Amino acid sequence: MIIIIGNQKGGAGKSTLTLLLANYLTMVKKRKVTVIDMDYQQSISQKYEKAKVLENEEPYEVVAAGLDDFPGMAELVKAEKESLVLIDLPGKLDDDGLLPVFRSAELAICPFAYDEFSFESTVLFSVVLKKVSPDCRLLFVPNRVKANVRYETRSDVDEQLAKFGTVVDSIPDRIDFQRTSTFQTPLSVFPAVRPVFDAIYKQYLKLKPNE
Repeated sequence: MIIIIGNQKGGAGKSTLTLLLANYLTMVKKRKVTVIDMDYQQSISQKYEKAKVLENEEPYEVVAAGLDDFPGMAELVKAEKESLVLIDLPGKLDDDGLLPVFRSAELAICPFAYDEFSFESTVLFSVVLKKVSPDCRLLFVPNRVKANVRYETRSDVDEQLAKFGTVVDSIPDRIDFQRTSTFQTPLSVFPAVRPVFDAIYKQYLKLKPNE
């Protein structure tokens, strides 16, 4: 299964959310995961290489790749029927290289914040994705949400985004998010993400009914 994690706006938390989800899937659910790092900053790939230098055992493979690489990788990726392939997308929409990635995705996860700029970029991402791949299931993850966000703002944004997909429960902000690596999720962060990932897994990713 190919899962893309994307939003046009930089700083939405795509890469960290990708890491957290990969850690959850491998460490909690014991699933085989491959992460394809297509983000321009390549932060996941850098953490992966750093972990190898420190001789930490990698629970999953991270592949650094550009959008131009995907067509050659697509058939190999799709052949892994029981594997979960997480693709951290670049924070842009003006590249035709995104089209085959969008078309291949079965699930899209879009982290966002409750502010005007994040909302606009999230809607734009959603419009483009649904135009290119109308059958792709789209999940919106309110990410690193501050405690002082107004209820009216949240309600209005959730209502608009629900026109494109499903808004899942929010992930509250934690100061230790940036300490997430390819071999560990900080204990202080885990309780914040576990309920959201449990719900996503149960609804969209589990292999067996009783899993």
